[in-house]
Amino acid sequence: MALHPDIRPIVDALRNVPAAEDGNDESNVVRRRTAMNAMTENTFLSVSAAGPRMTKEVTHIIAVPRGEIRVRAYYPRSDGPLPAFVSIHGGGWWLGNIDLYNHSCRATAAATDAAVFAVGYRLAPEHRFPTAAEDCYAALCWVAANADTIGIDPARIAVGGGSAGGNLAAVVALMARDREGPALRAQILDIPVTDLTMSTPSITSNGTGYMLTRIGMEECRAFYAPDPADWTNPYASPLLATDHANLPPACITTCEYDPLRDEGERYGAALVAAGVPVLMQRALGHIHGSHHMVKLATDAAVYDRRAHAFLHQHLHED
Repeated sequence: MALHPDIRPIVDALRNVPAAEDGNDESNVVRRRTAMNAMTENTFLSVSAAGPRMTKEVTHIIAVPRGEIRVRAYYPRSDGPLPAFVSIHGGGWWLGNIDLYNHSCRATAAATDAAVFAVGYRLAPEHRFPTAAEDCYAALCWVAANADTIGIDPARIAVGGGSAGGNLAAVVALMARDREGPALRAQILDIPVTDLTMSTPSITSNGTGYMLTRIGMEECRAFYAPDPADWTNPYASPLLATDHANLPPACITTCEYDPLRDEGERYGAALVAAGVPVLMQRALGHIHGSHHMVKLATDAAVYDRRAHAFLHQHLHED
């Protein structure tokens, strides 16, 4: 399919995104992060809704090895206990924060009748692999361990995220299996990074001209996992795990003009081959992330609706 006509203006507008610079300059990283986060916020304000009103939102500070992170909880109703969804934001492991994704967390909580816990993991390059993955796993463990206090059902927990957050969600699912808990009902992998070797064909075919570029992805990888020896670690590249059995059911969304398309779809195929139930959906005509731009793209709501239905089913089924 041709590039979605509603998305063409976004592609044209984002041609002025700053080029990759020296990632070894920490002050430069902080400046660029601030600018890029502001651009992301402004973009989503113009193409997304703020999200439904929650009964309660509360931010927790939880301890992790050598530091602490924020975990923000969104409750669609006051009675419980509720199922829980641990949500991991994207941003190439070095951009983004939980404040930028209030709208999507609220929408997910309302659509799935579940409490959503957004994880403010520590960012690269200040904190390199495997810090983000371990922070997210620690957040999952905290949610399960504090179920009574935070009003959730520890037997009904799922995890998910988008882009780098999809990578971290897939890794957390692997960690939960390998480390014998917490048990997960489902994983939502939205436009996920699954292979840091960057060796799939769509990296080349979609690597320029569609917002997310190969050069930009290489920079993100250099910030998060600068040592090539880490690229084949399954907790960095879940596609390269030797065993994908006994993982939770997955909903995987890819976009046609996304460099990450093939590795997301290959991960789905690997899960299916290992006997894991998978719902695959490809957003035709879309670029990386444009399938969430509900005020801009006429068909965008379809993809979130399917993912929310999948999550609701697996969190609420007996």
